[in-house]
Amino acid sequence: MKKTTHFGFQEVPYEEKVRKVAGVFHSVADKYDVMNDLMSLGIHRLWKRYTIEMSGVKADDHVLDLAGGTGDLAAKFAHLVGPGGSVTLADINESMLRVGRERLVDKGLVGNINYVQANAEHLPFPDNHFDAITIAFGLRNVTDKDAALRSMYRVLKPGSPLLVLEFSRPVVKPLTPFYDTYSFKVLPFLGKLITNDANSYRYLAESIRKHPDQETLKTMILDAGFDKVEYFNLSGGIVALHRSYKF
Repeated sequence: MKKTTHFGFQEVPYEEKVRKVAGVFHSVADKYDVMNDLMSLGIHRLWKRYTIEMSGVKADDHVLDLAGGTGDLAAKFAHLVGPGGSVTLADINESMLRVGRERLVDKGLVGNINYVQANAEHLPFPDNHFDAITIAFGLRNVTDKDAALRSMYRVLKPGSPLLVLEFSRPVVKPLTPFYDTYSFKVLPFLGKLITNDANSYRYLAESIRKHPDQETLKTMILDAGFDKVEYFNLSGGIVALHRSYKF
């Protein structure tokens, strides 16, 4: 029997998910930042700032920002690591990587940022290479999350942190009906209005519901070899930051 996986609420052949996810981000890349601000009322910037603060990244570090998209985290990390360090912005999607590079170059951030088109399941980097790895709002789009977590573990230096910022499950129960209405009604409407693509933002809402909850993801990270896994619920659990270490 042919292996399948989920693409939102659809079951699709396993090998097709990468192509379908790529189509979503090719479609929205140019308006991605505008939509992020509209969808979260700008709060995504606070979630990302918290992730950076919790990373402990410092001067001369070498950081991998996976699914780095348009470079929000990479820009901040580039300032933190300085000229003696480096930031590798990696994304599987060519369109997102292009927009990220253009945006960061326009900001004058050159010299310590590298751009790599890469699949998180098979990272093209040496073992024990990075001082920190972040992946923000990207893990839920990965077909084989377990393989991706093992790949991140391999390329991370011992004693270094992995930070996974991702949509999760609200822990404040009264939020749930409002969150569901917003996800399945308002997001596709905004997607249609801003990007002329309601389906991509319908997929966004569906992919969040299919993503592992906080405890399940914690177990997956432990199973990949990481230690000291803890998570922090943000905005009532709508988003969670998982932080773990390789020892």
